[in-house]
Amino acid sequence: MIPVEGFPRLTPHNHRVTSPASIDYNCIAWSAGDMDHWWQPGVFWPIEVRTKDFGITVLQQVFRALGYEDCGMEFSLEADFEKVALFSDGFYYTHAARQLAKGKWTSKLGKAEDIEHDTPHDVAGGVYGEVVQVMKRSLSRA
Repeated sequence: MIPVEGFPRLTPHNHRVTSPASIDYNCIAWSAGDMDHWWQPGVFWPIEVRTKDFGITVLQQVFRALGYEDCGMEFSLEADFEKVALFSDGFYYTHAARQLAKGKWTSKLGKAEDIEHDTPHDVAGGVYGEVVQVMKRSLSRA
C-alpha cells in the first residue's frame, strides 16, 4: 500500500499502481531496468563508489555509466530517447523515476508498489524531496 503521507502530490487522478510491492529491487534499480537487485552503495552498485556515498553525484555517475547524459530539467518526451528524473532532499539522493515510451513516468516507491504517474513532480514534495536533474540516453544504447 502506498504510504500517502510521504507523497503529498499523488492523487487518485495522477497515478495508477502497475505492480505489487516487492523488496527485491528499489527505485534506482527500477529506473535502470533491473528488477533483480536493490541498488545502493555497499549493497549493489554497478560502478565502484565509496560504500557510504549517498550524494546526488553518485546517482549521476551510475546513470552516466549506463549511457545517460544531462538534459537539465527537460521532462518532455523526445523520440528515440529515454529519460530518468533524479531526486534529492538537498543532502542525499532519494529517488529516480523513468519516463515511459508514451510520455508518462514510472516509479518504484521504496518497498511498496511500482506506479505509473503523469509527471516526476507527482512523487516529489514529500519523502523524495524534489527533482534536481533529468538525464537521457539514446534508445539505441539501451
